[in-house]
Amino acid sequence: MKMLVTGVAGFIGFHLTRRLLSEGHVVVGLDNVNDYYDVRLKYARLAQLESSPNFQFHKNDLADQKAISDLFSQHSFDRVFHLAAQAGVRYSLKNPHRYIESNLVGFLNILEGCRTAKTPHLIYASSSSVYGSNTKMPFSVSDNVDHPVSLYAATKKANELMAHSYAHLFHIPMTGLRFFTVYGPWGRPDMALFIFTKAILEGTPIEVYNYGNMERDFTYIDDIIEGVVRIGEVIPAINPNWKEGDPSTSSAPYRIYNIGNHNPVPLLKMIDALEQCLGKKATRNLLPLQPGDVPATYADVDSLMNACGFMPKTPIEDGIKRFVEWYRSYY
Repeated sequence: MKMLVTGVAGFIGFHLTRRLLSEGHVVVGLDNVNDYYDVRLKYARLAQLESSPNFQFHKNDLADQKAISDLFSQHSFDRVFHLAAQAGVRYSLKNPHRYIESNLVGFLNILEGCRTAKTPHLIYASSSSVYGSNTKMPFSVSDNVDHPVSLYAATKKANELMAHSYAHLFHIPMTGLRFFTVYGPWGRPDMALFIFTKAILEGTPIEVYNYGNMERDFTYIDDIIEGVVRIGEVIPAINPNWKEGDPSTSSAPYRIYNIGNHNPVPLLKMIDALEQCLGKKATRNLLPLQPGDVPATYADVDSLMNACGFMPKTPIEDGIKRFVEWYRSYY
């Protein structure tokens, strides 16, 4: 099949594209290769993909309406995996306009492209951050998520609503995936595991927020990709039994799923595992909770498991070991 992967130079987009190419699919990749983090890492990921004759790269911005329209005019996509977005909770406090341009205007352009091309299935990235100030654990896709605590989270919630409106109006099958703290080789330098690894090896202190009283549903990248690929083949249909009050499904061809490890790990346990892999202790600078952050995330993945058999299987110790091996070899 021919696939579009947006955010192809990003962490998840790169791994997904590599998997799709290995299965013989044709992949058109879109990315603006912005400087949110080190562009050399992004180009290094792209270099891994460009050796495949089935890969074609377009350097364009999501917010460029004509460029996105032209892309959908030039190609007929069997699947669109929309992973591109301005990421990061903390950065949204400093540069809010970039989130509106990329996550709202850019997503609208992708939706319009899918509408005009009658795309058979759009799979797009939402985020665990939409759960905001929710305290009921584990987070369920049937829970209300109307209280985001960051602009980034608000844009991801808006994406889910925009997708539903297009699924309802134009009958485009839409699947939203709420990602939970993805980590692994070729990861994002703005994520805690990457930041901590760099600091520990350089002998500089690490900043541990909420005085270490944090839990994250760390999910290894290979598990994530397995779930994304599987759900790409489960095309949403209208749910004739839909009842008002369940936001995860609809009378439109629309579904929302959590994609996580279903096993929250205390931040201090993650740091302990990292120290063991590096063979070096961290100097820990304990700080209060940052604005926009939440103390814990925990994914209920039952609906995804029921839909496609997804079951994460990588323990945090194994995942961190593989990340550290990659980090040492790359840097």
